Amino acid sequence: MAHNLLKGKKGIIFGALDEKSLAWRTALRCVEEGAEIVLTNAPVALRMGEINKLAEICKAPVIPADVTITDDLKNLFTKSMEHFGGKIDFVLHSVGMSLNVRKGRSYTDLDYDFSLKTLNISALSLHRVLQTAYQMDAINEWGSVVALTYIAAQRAFPDYSEMADAKAMLESVARSFGYHYGIKNKVRVNTVSQSPTPTTAGSGVKGFGGFIGYAEKMSPLGNASADNCADYLVTLFSDMTRMVTMQNLYHDGGFSFTGVSNAIMEALDK
Repeated sequence: MAHNLLKGKKGIIFGALDEKSLAWRTALRCVEEGAEIVLTNAPVALRMGEINKLAEICKAPVIPADVTITDDLKNLFTKSMEHFGGKIDFVLHSVGMSLNVRKGRSYTDLDYDFSLKTLNISALSLHRVLQTAYQMDAINEWGSVVALTYIAAQRAFPDYSEMADAKAMLESVARSFGYHYGIKNKVRVNTVSQSPTPTTAGSGVKGFGGFIGYAEKMSPLGNASADNCADYLVTLFSDMTRMVTMQNLYHDGGFSFTGVSNAIMEALDK
């Protein structure tokens, strides 16, 4: 059911690849709630994914942008503001990639060139997006920027490898830039720590199916789905959460604050 929470708002959604993507589900919900959006992803991802299908459904333009290239981001914000006829109200950063994970390199045997690329794509890209928008004055007062993260930034998940480091940096960027953007233009910046979700990107992590099963048994409410995440993000883009900024917000069915569950204890007892 739509409530017009984003009526009249305009946003940019980074990272929609296919129907499993959190960004894809969020784009659909934003439009259902009255928003107009621009879709963006790296050129290589645009070739691999199905974003044109989403663009048609959402009646949204697709503007390619490599998040590691500042000129691409300047072009993205410029063309988005031209399309909207004004500034932007919200941005979703749903970007992450680890070459070490893709190549099966363990955390104790990282290729550091790969690691630098991981940090650039998965964490520094948020700073680059925010800095570009800040310097271009591209986001309206009381706008909202949200980046997706995972609890491996706080806890050890062995097979999540260097992505845990990237997510920790991502959350730090949100806090630090959130202060400056709040002072400048009342723009709020938050991260959402989502349950493990069966996306195309997530499935590349070794043992990810086990992550999902374990979290489901640990969480009092069960895992939050991609559609649940989209609903939550809509509230963070809306005017209902104007005073929430610089936060890492757990959207995980209670997993983050559960020590151990009866379901896990029963499984261990067996």
